[in-house]
Amino acid sequence: MDDEMAGAPGFRDRLYAPYDLYDALRTGGAYADTTDARTYDWSLRPTTPETALAKALHDHTIDQLLATWIAGRDLVGVMGGHALHRNDGRYRDAARLGRSLGAGLTVSTGGGPGAMEAANLGAWLAGHDPAALEDALDRLAAVPHFAPDIGAWARVALTVLEELGPGRESLAIPTWHYGHEPPSPFATAIAKYFRNSTREAILLQICNRGIVFLPGAAGTVQEIFQDACENYYAAESAVARMVLVGRRYWTEELPAWPLLQALARGRVMEHRVHLVETIEEAVGLVGS
Repeated sequence: MDDEMAGAPGFRDRLYAPYDLYDALRTGGAYADTTDARTYDWSLRPTTPETALAKALHDHTIDQLLATWIAGRDLVGVMGGHALHRNDGRYRDAARLGRSLGAGLTVSTGGGPGAMEAANLGAWLAGHDPAALEDALDRLAAVPHFAPDIGAWARVALTVLEELGPGRESLAIPTWHYGHEPPSPFATAIAKYFRNSTREAILLQICNRGIVFLPGAAGTVQEIFQDACENYYAAESAVARMVLVGRRYWTEELPAWPLLQALARGRVMEHRVHLVETIEEAVGLVGS
């Protein structure tokens, strides 16, 4: 293979699964040897016409595979901060949210660590006894963050996956644009893109049952208002619920709620944007 294309992703006939990206970890290798890491390294090389075409073809293929995968499914999005540690109580809340939503809907996330990983974890265990989720959370807390060792962070998750067996389906849509953030190991289907703008738009568009926004930073705020823009101009039948969780957070720490509320006033979306305090309230809104 030409050195220029070494590490480039090959043709796919299905979306990624966790071990497609974390393949080297299955045989005791390092994260640097995984498909995920090698593809990220390749994506950082100077762009040439050949590599640009390879990325475009890859993302087009993911588009087609994702369209087939979501057909007939009711998807609910969970957005939130990537920096959330596994031993944080808010990580546990995100996992419990995913579990509650995953009982009747297909959970979709941005596919990274933090709140996104937690929601995919909860969704995967939606059919298990509640004690299984608590046990998994306790075990994951032993490696609370992907820094400094992504391999250790991913290995404990993959061990939990193998020991607990099959779970409910969920979707992750990460990007190699943020390739320093490892993809969620608990999503059963992973639509990983090179182009972040494409990935962001698709992630928001496919969540026909609405999106729950947990506390996050710039990326989550961007997603709130990108989603708000779509709902602002949408026909009434196409407006999906937006639920912000954390009254103080979204009114004082990052006051997105007052602007969102003002933007929605008088529009068909007005009665489909909500600010709540608990994950139970969020489930009651998007799960109904």
